[in-house]
Amino acid sequence: MTKRNKMRIGVIFGGRSGEHEVSLVSAQSVMAALDRAKYEVVPIGITKEGRWLTAGDPLKQLTEAAGPVPPQLESARALAAAGSRELIPGAGQAGIPQLDVIIPVLHGPYGEDGTIQGLLELADLPYVGCGVLGSAAGMDKAIAKALFRDAGLPATPGIVVLRREWEAQPAEVAAQVAREVGYPCFVKPANLGSSVGISKAHDAAEFGAAMDLATAHDRKVLVEEAIPAREIECSVLGNDEPIASVLGEIVPKREFYDYQAKYGDEGTDLIIPADLPAETTRRVREMAVRAFRALELAGLARVDFFVRKDNGQVYLNEVNTMPGFTSISMYPKLWAASGLPYPELLDRLVELALERYHDKQRTLQSLGTANTPREGSRR
Repeated sequence: MTKRNKMRIGVIFGGRSGEHEVSLVSAQSVMAALDRAKYEVVPIGITKEGRWLTAGDPLKQLTEAAGPVPPQLESARALAAAGSRELIPGAGQAGIPQLDVIIPVLHGPYGEDGTIQGLLELADLPYVGCGVLGSAAGMDKAIAKALFRDAGLPATPGIVVLRREWEAQPAEVAAQVAREVGYPCFVKPANLGSSVGISKAHDAAEFGAAMDLATAHDRKVLVEEAIPAREIECSVLGNDEPIASVLGEIVPKREFYDYQAKYGDEGTDLIIPADLPAETTRRVREMAVRAFRALELAGLARVDFFVRKDNGQVYLNEVNTMPGFTSISMYPKLWAASGLPYPELLDRLVELALERYHDKQRTLQSLGTANTPREGSRR
């Protein structure tokens, strides 16, 4: 390999999920914050149809194709672009150059669910974030909740409904929900993020429409009790020794923190640090690290909680293994409030990716033979 002074970072964005637009803005923010004195950045786009773009300016191509975005995402995109330096284009028809580390800034299915991670494992490329198992378990909220409960963590009460069950026996499903969950309840696809496809059903009539929406996005649906609670989030960083950030609270002006509240409402408040009793804060941060370990996560995750307003009881809601990375996203904001600014956070994530990669090379791949690190993978 020709010796290079800079580490070459591939940033993958876009993708086939319903969170395509969020991914574009996250990637713009990431690429704007990567230190160009340390890194050569190679943008790699994936269209909504699954086509990979490496020539020219993939981010510009996908952003123009995506069209208008909600106001908060538009402002985040503008802030990222204002701070960015010229992007390094892909290498055209010859394909992308050899990469040292990949940052897969992909949200939702086909990016956060273990699929891209499996591809990168096969390609023997170091990458930022969770591995195949952790990504898949974290993406599937039903599987994650089962693992949380097995680890003794108090997951949000609810049931799982398959699309075929809803389509075959809607009356029976509705009766089960009324009996075991009650109203109001939240209906959400098991394998999406950014609140895509989520509804709050106040009665049986609204439940039917909510199920139709959720099953349009996924074959598996979670129906959960609508707990009167504060929404608390914690960022976790690390591999075998993860650490938790300060806590943040989401205070949406809408009834719940849906997609519009996240990316369209100027009135949604992000309170950092969250105003909680010291013992509750300690417990939530401890539970965030336990959840991270229960799912065998690596690199990063944002862990979301509910804290009941009446008695302070804490419920673990879900984890996000590749949380939003826009300039307004909670994950980097929480670390900035914890003393780790955005550019340094990215440096740490790259270090963790290489740490995990080199640790995996120690594993015997065949009798008496350890794996050999690929040429170009650098600490």
